[in-house]
Amino acid sequence: MEAQILAYVQQGLAFAKLTNKYLLALAIIVVFAILAKLVLFIFKKYLDSIAKKTKTKFDDLLMEYTKGPIFYLVLLYGVKLALQQIWSGSTVSNIVHTALAIVFILIISRTLDAFLESWGHEFAKKTKTNIDEVLLPMVYKSSKVIAVIVAGMWILDIWGVDITPYLAGVGVSGLVLGMALQDSLKNIFGGVTLILDKTFQKGDKIKLESGEVGTIHDIGLRSTKLITFDNEIIYIPNGYLANSRVQNYTRPSPKVRTSVLFGVEYGSDVAQVRKVVLEAIRKMKGVMKDPEPSVIFFEMGDSALQFKASFWVENWNEAFSHKIEATEQIYNALGKANINIPFPTRTVYTKQ
Repeated sequence: MEAQILAYVQQGLAFAKLTNKYLLALAIIVVFAILAKLVLFIFKKYLDSIAKKTKTKFDDLLMEYTKGPIFYLVLLYGVKLALQQIWSGSTVSNIVHTALAIVFILIISRTLDAFLESWGHEFAKKTKTNIDEVLLPMVYKSSKVIAVIVAGMWILDIWGVDITPYLAGVGVSGLVLGMALQDSLKNIFGGVTLILDKTFQKGDKIKLESGEVGTIHDIGLRSTKLITFDNEIIYIPNGYLANSRVQNYTRPSPKVRTSVLFGVEYGSDVAQVRKVVLEAIRKMKGVMKDPEPSVIFFEMGDSALQFKASFWVENWNEAFSHKIEATEQIYNALGKANINIPFPTRTVYTKQ
């Protein structure tokens, strides 16, 4: 194809009675400069307007990101053909080929950027999670790194450098680096897993396997930030979260059940205890009527009859304060009904 283009240019110059190699090189540069300007004009005048009429954002971004590099690609191609007429050395040719390779990789990279940005924009509309805020930047940066590596290998090949040892070295280095960064990679993939599985989201109240309770403040690529009720931030590696048991109080809905344990003395009327406590709980504000509160007699303990009063609240944020209030109300209600709460007692017999 290069020979055909060069032949056409030479025929045109021969027709114009120009056979000097320097004039030929200059004419080639001028022709390709005009051609590059023409390509840029077509992009701005026609292709951009066509892209704006479509519903997708990809073609708009593609036109915007690639028209500049394509202009330089056409121009550099003309410079390459021109230099072939006046310079036979390999150094200049390698320099031009290097520039062409960089511009070509830049076009591919920007095409991928346009796709990721348009796809990410559409994907973000369909999701309510922050997956687009974490995964897309990671994919974007990874594509940049891959583009740089490919460009570097291509340039080395242009300059006649055998890249086989480097490829082997990259493989060994990758293995060593992977082993060294095993924990970091585990945390990164753990973060991706948490986001994709929607295990929890920002604002959820969770309880860790180790016992800490708090609200999710942020889910990062390596770690998750948990704010405790004491307003302390705990940084938890995502790898640990992905492989541990986490209790989420917010899912599947924010309503939650809370319970108060209490005991009454032996001889108390179980039905009366249940009635008194239920009346006290139902008078509280914020307690849900459906499901109804319940009082369960579940154990005859060493010193008392053990009961558990349970009720539901609309939001887990209110659960702790309602539990404190319910404890006080139950204590006062039992006192008014003359139902005693016994102390733990022990009977000791001494042998004479």
